[in-house]
Formats: sequence, structure tokens, C-alpha cells
Amino acid sequence: MARLVKLNFRIDHIREQYFLKNRIAEENRQRENAAAVKIQSWFRGCKVRVYLSHLHRKATTIQKTWRGFSARRHFRQRVKTAYFLMKMNFYNEMAVKIQQRWRGYYIRKYVHNYYARKKYLEALAKKNEHIRRELEVLAEDQRRERERAAIVKEEREKMAQAQRLHFLLSTKQCPGVFNSPYRSQPDEMELRLRRVKPLLIRSPPKPVRPSSQQASATFPSPEKLPPIHKTPQGPFRPAVEVWGQRQRPLEPSLRTATSITALEEAREELRRYEWRTRLIDQPFLPFSSAHQNRKYEGLLHTSSPYQQSQYGNKHFREEHRSQLQGKQPFKTVFTTCHVFDKFGRLYSNAGKIV
Repeated sequence: MARLVKLNFRIDHIREQYFLKNRIAEENRQRENAAAVKIQSWFRGCKVRVYLSHLHRKATTIQKTWRGFSARRHFRQRVKTAYFLMKMNFYNEMAVKIQQRWRGYYIRKYVHNYYARKKYLEALAKKNEHIRRELEVLAEDQRRERERAAIVKEEREKMAQAQRLHFLLSTKQCPGVFNSPYRSQPDEMELRLRRVKPLLIRSPPKPVRPSSQQASATFPSPEKLPPIHKTPQGPFRPAVEVWGQRQRPLEPSLRTATSITALEEAREELRRYEWRTRLIDQPFLPFSSAHQNRKYEGLLHTSSPYQQSQYGNKHFREEHRSQLQGKQPFKTVFTTCHVFDKFGRLYSNAGKIV
């Protein structure tokens, strides 16, 4: 019996422990689930990151390989191009050298003789030296000639000045300006004044104006002029034409030939012409009060029996005037059109105003 009681007690204890463990497990299940999810996400994230890093390394390897291959291929192409250009430049230089040698040989052998050209150049140098010496002698002669001409000109100017200043020559009673008593010998200008003669200045005779009757007797006719053996150079007119120009009578100018009242006469003639040609006798004065009290003259198509017809109840919308009571009538701007004569007769809603 005691054993049975102990067994029951143990069963109850086990049952309590079971329920306690289940309650604890149920309480920790949500936390464990969150922890498991967190562990799984961390593990999956690590796995994905490792896989992405693996893919990045492989992509970098592929790119590196391709870029190296492309760069090597481009470099090989550049090397080939540079080698081809270097080879062409070398060939061009060699071709130029060959052409130089051949042209030099051909010119020296068939075109120009070296020794003949050398002899010609030596003779040309000697000739140039001889001509240079002659030019130097000529230049020296020309310089001397210019100096001599300058001296002669200066001497002539001094002689002319001495002739003009001859009145300053010394006399027995009064010494001149250039003959100083404090000098042992007279001045050079004084000696020059003694050698030259005074300059005689004669006044021109007064011209005598002959009358028109004496002009023909005084001036010789063009036919009696002495012949000119030497033809004058330049644009000279004949003597007959020149004489006729001198004997031509005076001609009045435009101011002298025109009347003083020519402007007023022209204005009066223009006014008469406008009066003859204009149609309206009464000119229009826009800024004047002369036409304020004047009676209005109607137009021809309004004052005659054939005047324009007025708007009535048979034109446009005036036909339905009874329906427009209390509303603003339709204002027309254009003239009457015959298209609207039968307005409202062909359409059912034409009489209504929308």
C-alpha cells in the first residue's frame, strides 16, 4: 500500500513537472522561434554575401583577362603601325638620298660643267671688283661735283646779296657796315661789294587802257602775229580762239538775267493753274470755324429718290420683333443679306432665340 502511495505521488510529481516544462516551453517558443529566424537570416545573409563575393571575384577575373587581351591586341596593332611608319620613313629617306646622288651626278655630268662654272664665277668676281672700284670713283666724282655746285650756288647767292646790299659800300667820307675801322683789312663782304655792280630796279610802266575804237588799231590782228617756228608743248589753245575769247562781250549772270519778282510770279501762276484744274470751289478747312453755320448737304444716295432702303420688319431679325420683348435686340453690323429673307420658314426651331 505504501508502495502504491509512493507510486501515485511520483506520478503526480511527474505530471506536474510535465505540465511545468510544457508551460515553460510554450512561453519560450516565440523567443526561440525569433532566435531561430535570426540565426537563419544571418546564416543565409552570410551565404549570399559569400556567393556574391565569389561572383565578384570571378567577374573581376573575367574583366581583367578580357581587358588584358584587348590591350595586348591594341598594343600589337600600334606596334605594327609604328613599325610600318618607321620602315616607310626609312625607305623615303633612302629614296631621297638616291635621288640626290643621281640628280647631282646627272647635273654635274650633262647639264653644268663644274670647272667651266668655277671659271665663270672667278671671272664674275673679278668683274664685280672692277665695277665696284669704278662705282666708287664715280661716287667720289659725283660728290665733288655736288660740292662744287653747292659752292657755286653759295657764291652766286652771296653775289646777289652783295648786289642787293651795294648801298652799304664804304665811301671816302663814311665807312660802310662791313668795313670796320678796328680791323687792319676790310671784311670779305666789303671786298665783294667793291667787285659787283649795284642792282638796278626799274619800275614797270603804267598800262594805258585804250578805248574800244583804238583797241582794234592798238592790238594786232591774229593773222599778223609772227609765226612760231617751234611748236609749244602742252594743252595750249589756238591764238584765234584765245583772241575771240578776249573780245567776247559780257554775259549777265543768272541773278542779273532773272527778274526780282520771278518767285512771286511763279507762285501766282501756280495758284491760277490750281484754280483752273480743281473741282471743288470751296476748299475744306479742318481747323476753322467757317463751316459750323453752314447747312449740311446730304449725299447723293440719301437725298435722291434712289436712296438706300432702311431696316424694317421684313429684314433680318426685325421680322420677329414681338418675340424680342424684354430682351436686347440683335445689333447688325453688316448690310442686309438676302439669304436671311426666309429666316424661320424652313426650320422648326428658327423662331426660338437660344
